Amino acid sequence: MGEKKLYKLMGADGKEYFSETPGTFGGNSRMKIYGRLDCLSALSAIRRFPGSYEKFRVFFADEKTALAAGFRPCGNCLREKYKEYMADPQKYQKKFGL
Repeated sequence: MGEKKLYKLMGADGKEYFSETPGTFGGNSRMKIYGRLDCLSALSAIRRFPGSYEKFRVFFADEKTALAAGFRPCGNCLREKYKEYMADPQKYQKKFGL
């Protein structure tokens, strides 16, 4: 049996930890934005700035953790969530028990 693959995720406290389960959201720690793993904006930035964008790339187990760590939804891949968040961030966070 081989070793299990570990994924580096960011917790609600903003600290990184390793998990056997991959993250469901990706983010940018510089811009404090999270989005889907197939976000065209993030994938485009990775292609345009190879090796640079990845330094700030983080992953989250779920949306609640991303919000708790101080990140906001992406305005591109999570457009409706972004609009709702921007209208009232505290109300949006309360939906997740934050």
